[in-house]
Amino acid sequence: MPSIFIMRPQRKIQILLVCMGNICRSPMAEGVLRQRLIEAGLAHQISVDSAGTHGYHVGEPPDRRAQEAAAARGYDLSPLIARQVGIQDFHDFDLVLAMDRDNLSHLERLCPPQHRHRLRLFLSFSRRYNGQEVPDPYYGGRDGFERVLDMVEDAADGLLDHLRQELGLTVSAA
Repeated sequence: MPSIFIMRPQRKIQILLVCMGNICRSPMAEGVLRQRLIEAGLAHQISVDSAGTHGYHVGEPPDRRAQEAAAARGYDLSPLIARQVGIQDFHDFDLVLAMDRDNLSHLERLCPPQHRHRLRLFLSFSRRYNGQEVPDPYYGGRDGFERVLDMVEDAADGLLDHLRQELGLTVSAA
């Protein structure tokens, strides 16, 4: 996998997770990755946010079903509020990870050329689901939200391993 960073940044690394409406997949991924960063002692070195490519749900909390499925696994999505990706995000975030190819294509159209190297599919970091897309569970049942959580947990673990290796990140006493 090509390098994300040319050199280790002197500031906090910022990661943006993106789906269509920012009420199911990307907030679930944000909640999982945020918790993994805390558990790994890396929350002071890496921050995470989420957004949607479309503004359908701006200002709304994550879908109730996403919150319930996440809470059952120990992830709190209640403070999250949906927002739409903006041009400034491509300047501010070191890595912008889409949940599927349609949203990745949308991001590629919006992204200034000098920042396109920051765009990837979130599951490109997955061990079990590499090359796949995170399916949108919005129109399905509880099983869809559980599957999304399985996928984003795996990708979050793979992303953390990748960042540790590439940047030489170490766990520090918090």
